[in-house]
Amino acid sequence: MTGQTPRLSKVNLFTLFSLWMELFPPIEQQKKSQVKYIVKKTGLVVVKNIKMVGLHCSSADLHAGQIALIKHGSRLKNCDLYFSRKPCSTCLKMIVNAGVNRISYWPADPEISLQNEASNPASTEDAKLDAKAVDRLKSNSRARVCLLLQPLVCDMVQFVEETSYKCDFIQKIAKTLSGCNTDFYTECRQERIKEYESLFLISNEEMHKQILMTMGLENLCENPYFSNLRQNMKDLILFLATVAASVPTFGHFGFYCNGSQQTNEMQHQSLPQEIARHCMIQARLLAYRTGEFLCEWEKNHCDGTGAMYFVGCGYNAFPVGSEYADFPHMDDKQKDREIRKFRYIIHAEQNALTFRCQEIKPEERSMIFVTKCPCDECVPLIKGAGIKQIYAGDVDVGKKKADISYMKFRELEGVRKFTVNMSGRLKWDLPNYIRSLFQPSPQNPQQAGS
Repeated sequence: MTGQTPRLSKVNLFTLFSLWMELFPPIEQQKKSQVKYIVKKTGLVVVKNIKMVGLHCSSADLHAGQIALIKHGSRLKNCDLYFSRKPCSTCLKMIVNAGVNRISYWPADPEISLQNEASNPASTEDAKLDAKAVDRLKSNSRARVCLLLQPLVCDMVQFVEETSYKCDFIQKIAKTLSGCNTDFYTECRQERIKEYESLFLISNEEMHKQILMTMGLENLCENPYFSNLRQNMKDLILFLATVAASVPTFGHFGFYCNGSQQTNEMQHQSLPQEIARHCMIQARLLAYRTGEFLCEWEKNHCDGTGAMYFVGCGYNAFPVGSEYADFPHMDDKQKDREIRKFRYIIHAEQNALTFRCQEIKPEERSMIFVTKCPCDECVPLIKGAGIKQIYAGDVDVGKKKADISYMKFRELEGVRKFTVNMSGRLKWDLPNYIRSLFQPSPQNPQQAGS
């Protein structure tokens, strides 16, 4: 529709989530494999009835597909699985046997690597044998094993670039560092693009074609199919890198409790900063369908996410079954309150709680990641659901914007609130800290401002 902001399709959302789960911060020391071939870490999204019910990544001992079997078992029947790499034969035979509906994968180097990274030549041969076994399992499977890589909608990349630069986290850091002549966001974004392209895109096009042919995708090696495939992959990598740069690792900024809670920061901070940042970027990805992310601690789990497991997610939307023109779409810029959308929108927090795939256990440390401060309509729901911690942007705290009020968030008791701040121990020496960020060190003068 003319005038509407672009939205991320669900297929691309699930694909991006699988790539991002592959990048989940390592919880455990990865063991050196004793087998001849290289096993790539893999991310996996489990979808049922077009809703995410599981987010997983490989651990030191188990592949992502094996973890999904342990976690979901027969509940995988009729699910769609989105892998960040084509699964190996060991995983594929089990998940096919579970009765999944469709298995989609990112078309680069598979889980059993076909790139010549190992010094032992036998590794490449074993990888090729596994690829043949995977192709045979695919041919004889009722489940659809396929690529599902949609082009981004028109202007989507431009839209995510503009909104990422303006997001709460970037603006709060920039405000604190006012007067420092550097664009840390652009530098961070360029670093992420370079990093993710090296992980998810095979730089050598001829090698990429060889891998696709070994995986049984000969039809994609001819142009224009191959060039279109590469462009779609690059666009999604650019999208992911841009969103990741909007929640940057910068100096001693991170997610900390405000006020008096800051003194007991280490006791109350139940998540390492890199994991909190990872989960907030998941919420930022959902925001391009307008959303947030909900997860919870669990004890002794096999997943590469360690003590965390996924409870549910949601994004802003009109009630299910609504047609586009059923409700108003006007925002607070319209003077006539009757034609504003706020009274009809289901908020992201409400959707996450309604369609959660697991119960929130009162004895465990559940947490919710929201790109913006929860409004007065959602704050009582979050507390009533038994959620223990909120990670959020806080620029709207204490404000009233048109029909939306954010007064209750600050007064919320019994729920710890983590927002983007500088580490408490540095707040008292902020001027010296800022100067130190942009002064070259004697050991490495090139690192100033990085």
